[in-house]
Amino acid sequence: MKARICAALLAVVSCVAVHVRPARAADAVDLGAFVRRDAFTDIKLSPDGEFLAATVQREDRTGLVVLSRKDNRVVSAASLGKNNHVADFWWVNPERVMFSVAQKLGSLDLPQLTGELYAMNADGSKKENLLGYRVESEGPGTRIQPKKAEAVAGYLVDTLPDDDRNVVVMVRPFGELSYTRAEKMDVYSGRRVLLARAPVQESDFLTDAAGIVRFAYGRTSSNANQLYYREGDGKEWQRINDEMDTARVEIPLGFGTDQRVVYLSVEQSDGPDAIVAMDVGTGQRKDVLRNANVDPDAVLSSLDGKGVPTAAVFFDGKPSVVPLDPQHGDARLLRALQETFPGEFVEVTSTTRDGKLALVQVSSDRNPGDFYIFDVAARKMDYLLSRRDWLDPERLAPSTPIQLKARDGLVLRGYMTLPRSGGEKNLPLIVYPHGGPYGVRDRWGFDSDVQMLAAAGYAVLQVNFRGSGGYGRAFQQAGTRQWGGTMQDDLTDATRWAIQSGVADPKRICIYGASYGAYAALTGAAKEPDLYRCAAGNVGVYDLPMMHTRGDTQEARWGRTYLRDWIGEAKDLAPVSPTNMATRIKAPVFLAAGGEDERAPIQHTELMERRLKAAGVPVEASYYPTEGHGYYKEENQRDYYTKLLAFFSRHLGGATAK
Repeated sequence: MKARICAALLAVVSCVAVHVRPARAADAVDLGAFVRRDAFTDIKLSPDGEFLAATVQREDRTGLVVLSRKDNRVVSAASLGKNNHVADFWWVNPERVMFSVAQKLGSLDLPQLTGELYAMNADGSKKENLLGYRVESEGPGTRIQPKKAEAVAGYLVDTLPDDDRNVVVMVRPFGELSYTRAEKMDVYSGRRVLLARAPVQESDFLTDAAGIVRFAYGRTSSNANQLYYREGDGKEWQRINDEMDTARVEIPLGFGTDQRVVYLSVEQSDGPDAIVAMDVGTGQRKDVLRNANVDPDAVLSSLDGKGVPTAAVFFDGKPSVVPLDPQHGDARLLRALQETFPGEFVEVTSTTRDGKLALVQVSSDRNPGDFYIFDVAARKMDYLLSRRDWLDPERLAPSTPIQLKARDGLVLRGYMTLPRSGGEKNLPLIVYPHGGPYGVRDRWGFDSDVQMLAAAGYAVLQVNFRGSGGYGRAFQQAGTRQWGGTMQDDLTDATRWAIQSGVADPKRICIYGASYGAYAALTGAAKEPDLYRCAAGNVGVYDLPMMHTRGDTQEARWGRTYLRDWIGEAKDLAPVSPTNMATRIKAPVFLAAGGEDERAPIQHTELMERRLKAAGVPVEASYYPTEGHGYYKEENQRDYYTKLLAFFSRHLGGATAK
């Protein structure tokens, strides 16, 4: 079946089943296994089980493909051009699929939703731009205009499983601090009918089982979250939480089976977020789930399509699924699936409307994702396809959760990945801080860069320093205005922990990252010149005052607020900018950047290179003029990783690329 599915997808994307033996430390690394794109990103069953819809990555775009499940042939495909990506998609009835659009100006850039919603039939017919700024009217020849050509963005709220014709969407007028609307939209014509107006700016909405808008939550001009509730259509909004008063954010997750209880994600004054059940009639609250270490990473909804929250996913080290009600049928099914694939993370991504078939994803630190069709009644599992079936999980490196204390006693968590050859002690180490940095975290799962570095013979250390997401409000806010401060100290402390534990050879440690991770790498080399043998930064920000004048972050109100509140005022940032610490760096440096990067403009890297050269620091730099915040073109990826591995090899002794 692997071969048949790959052949069907071949018309859209390369899908070659090749098993690759990852290199030992002494071998050259085959980059092809790591830079080759996933055969697809996500895949979902149609409500009747007749079709599969999948997102497929191309060089600089992501398209949508529909397959016939009966014979695995491609039925239709849709793509929207350069830098346009199908962000998510939903089967709204057995024949029609709707999808949202995002734009990315580089492979590492966070997708920015455009607010456009498209729909098409499974056979590719009746493709329509239903909502968004590129919607076109029917022209001057008719007074009947089903779709409105207006400057708005739209986002799905509810697919309305019992209504094959309509969905509920949130409509946001262009402009800052806009008041949104909840509207019912026809998925064929795009015609919309007003359901509710938001009581607070930038609101999203939550509906009940009948599709009635009951909750609204958004942010005020002071950037404070507010949560509102109403009893039903036409009823007045009641404010039930204001972050300015409670110092916490509350987000509604969904109604319980009886529609009397709503589940909320509630920040806590200390420690991780909790899932709370609130009686909408009395307002009484009860804590339902709370992990001691991490926030709920995701909340799973019932497999019957009714949107009832049934379980939460926690990435406390490795992921676990904890049911809200252990006796619920979904909970029993998830337990059975997990027992079938021990040591891996099992998710049900979609089901048929009758609940007889489920699409199951199985993934891990060494498995990018295998998919199976599960016959619920027969308890029969049939393999469907894999994201990267050319990789053999048994030959990849395992990632182990770690825990340590920072110098001020704060508990830090992360992951250590050891190469499959070379033992477990006295290894060359790459410290690999994540980007973001705020609200972002490293999770247990497959990471292509980590596996590539492990294949070259390196141990890889990932630590969720303060400011990272997933550990509660206080942990994230502890990183406020700490670029070059305690956030950097956390990385230093983790590096020293790796030495003290015996894993890392203290004379063979490099620090490397992208975006914020690149900033942390260069700052680490400056603040701890005797700790790191080398440093490498990709698409980095190195001159923090420049962030206030260049790049797309400072162009929007939220971005200016983010820069001021989380990073700091421009006048205060020069001392913690690597461009002004170049004379303190002793270790050789490798830099890379894209010429069209709007998130971290190339001027950051160019200035960093000049300052390093002026300070007499050995520096190599690679520039890719047509790339953005990360590299799309395979030839550029190969060139970048070839140079990066060669740089590490010269200073740490690991393998190069072949």
